[in-house]
Amino acid sequence: MLHQKQDPGDERPRTREGAARWVDALEEEDLAFIKRFVLASGSLKELASAYGISYPTVRLRLDRLIQKIKLVDRQDIATAFERLLRMQHADGKFDRQTLKLLLEAHQAEIARERNG
Repeated sequence: MLHQKQDPGDERPRTREGAARWVDALEEEDLAFIKRFVLASGSLKELASAYGISYPTVRLRLDRLIQKIKLVDRQDIATAFERLLRMQHADGKFDRQTLKLLLEAHQAEIARERNG
């Protein structure tokens, strides 16, 4: 198994091209949650107990993390700003209607720039 580096300033080993990309996009809080999830052997009940929150709250947190990881791997997202908007939505920072409005405004701005 070859270990590659993504760029000269990145000292983290890679097992294949882009392998750690989704991890790089997550916040420290997300990574801590994943670590606790793994240490709890994937038991959401145990994780809820460790955090002192309900099972549905842990399930929601996990679902949001899954959504964020999927967003990182999507190839159809055109800009870094669009990805940021979608990640913020996945974190529950704003609702779907707000996401839609922001994406429409962003796409209109891109169109205006192209048409000069």
